[in-house]
Amino acid sequence: MKEIESTLQNKGIRPTAMRMLIYKFMAEKNSAQGLSDLELAFTKADRTTVYRTLKTFEEKGVVHQIDDGTGVLKYALCEPGCRCDIERDLHLHFHCNACDKTICLTEHKIPHINLPDGFIAEDANLVVKGICDSCSTY
Repeated sequence: MKEIESTLQNKGIRPTAMRMLIYKFMAEKNSAQGLSDLELAFTKADRTTVYRTLKTFEEKGVVHQIDDGTGVLKYALCEPGCRCDIERDLHLHFHCNACDKTICLTEHKIPHINLPDGFIAEDANLVVKGICDSCSTY
């Protein structure tokens, strides 16, 4: 928990018990989590507290938001050193149609896209849909 506390402090976040528990929960998952997933995991916590924690994490660059096309926003921890910079840190996401998990493929970066003059990119999201390695049969 000391490492989590240090990580949050380095991002300018006061490491409350709930924030550290949510961070730990997300770090132990191998897929992105929706707000409802966190609410189910922390049934005794106030829903607003969970939501505000996610928003604080997002604003401070601890998590990034993923729109995987399911209608439910998901959140995943950023990699160390990530600044959620559109030119450097954007990566692929994979949504499994079988298990409904959304997984960050951080080693697969989204290449720079040249936009026409006058267009300014603020965010990019690339989701590949299919069957993940856990659900596929070889």
